[in-house]
Amino acid sequence: MSDEVTIPWHPAPRPRYVLTGAHLVDPAKGEVLNNVTVHLHDGLVKSINGNPDEWEGDASTIKVNLEGKFVCPGLIDCHVHLMAVPAKKGLEELKNMHPSASLLRQPQVCRSMLERGFTTVRDCGGALFPLKQAIMEYVHPGPRLFIAGHALSQTGGHGDFRDLIDSYECCGGETQGVGRIVDGVPDCLKYAREELRQGADFLKIMGGGGVASPTDKIEHIQFSDEEIKAIVTVARNAGTYVTTHAYTPQAIQQAIKQGVQGVEHGNLIDEETAKLMADKGVFLTPTLITYATMAQFEGFLPPASAKKNREVLEKGLHAIKIAAEAGVTICFGTDLLGKLHFAQSREFGLRRQVQSSLEVLRSATVNAARMLRQDKFLGQISPGFAADLLILNANPLEDITIFDVPEKHVLATIKDGRVHASRWSKLETDLHRTVKIA
Repeated sequence: MSDEVTIPWHPAPRPRYVLTGAHLVDPAKGEVLNNVTVHLHDGLVKSINGNPDEWEGDASTIKVNLEGKFVCPGLIDCHVHLMAVPAKKGLEELKNMHPSASLLRQPQVCRSMLERGFTTVRDCGGALFPLKQAIMEYVHPGPRLFIAGHALSQTGGHGDFRDLIDSYECCGGETQGVGRIVDGVPDCLKYAREELRQGADFLKIMGGGGVASPTDKIEHIQFSDEEIKAIVTVARNAGTYVTTHAYTPQAIQQAIKQGVQGVEHGNLIDEETAKLMADKGVFLTPTLITYATMAQFEGFLPPASAKKNREVLEKGLHAIKIAAEAGVTICFGTDLLGKLHFAQSREFGLRRQVQSSLEVLRSATVNAARMLRQDKFLGQISPGFAADLLILNANPLEDITIFDVPEKHVLATIKDGRVHASRWSKLETDLHRTVKIA
């Protein structure tokens, strides 16, 4: 019996797509190629302006004249938390949500990200391998997932959401689905290995204080040098990397000196730290929209967290400017929680205040692909790359803020050679295609 019969969600074979009359956006070169023909087959970009003999004999070929519309690589959000699903109230409701309730809502969060044009996301704490597997096997539509599993936090660190009066001890266990509390080198070694065993693509540590955590301060340095070095050793031995949640120069520099390759947030960065990051090839993933959006919803954060949020919000744009001037590779991230996921695309407009449209687009395509170690497969529309692309009615190199309103400008999202979302009457989604059984 074939898989098509035994696995009910098994999709029909991908059609071959030939998109003609396209303006192709190339973020690597910073240019637009006019009147291009893009050939997609078997989940890949097969050719650009290729020979028609490649597709003329295939009865499944779907030809679409884009009539001068723009084709852009699919967007990559390098900092999301899929388990922090929309809920009616603030962070307290998320904190108390049962893991199964969260898991049942995560597919909808994934679908909405695709509709905004994000074909790949990097989850920095909470999403687990079963969700990634379900998307890979087409149980649910969603972006490509690169996951950290549970972020690693010290007791009382940013991954520890216990209140001051909570005397329950937790070590090496999960904390509200976001992280594990690990203390000492043996725990760091053991649970870093455990995250990789359970399917983590990279490791994340909570290297400094955070906004949402109740018992630490932004300026706190978390983990010892030896603990960080142990986690980095595990990652390197497995051929991957470590990224750190950190705001201050002290926390960032400590992590980099132990071999950490990525910094999340970095709102309080200074010139010295930015230079160190550039010299060491460390990636920066700012997440401005989460602070801006949390500030708009009164009561979303408890008072202590709201105060910390105001502090990092004021510094965020300046940090990007400092990092860019130092030559740091900057990636795109959002870090939205709960009911704030709707604002994912608004990060583009915030960054446009201090970066050019091209720089912002590169952060969400070629730069992000480099950090994911997928720069030969994601982030560009080129032969051999993934068939992950968007059809737009405007040029993002002229105005990146078109992505702030995807419902107006993102006409279709193609991921893995399938049309997952379409607002354009001339292009149907592939979700209606089913396997025909003789």
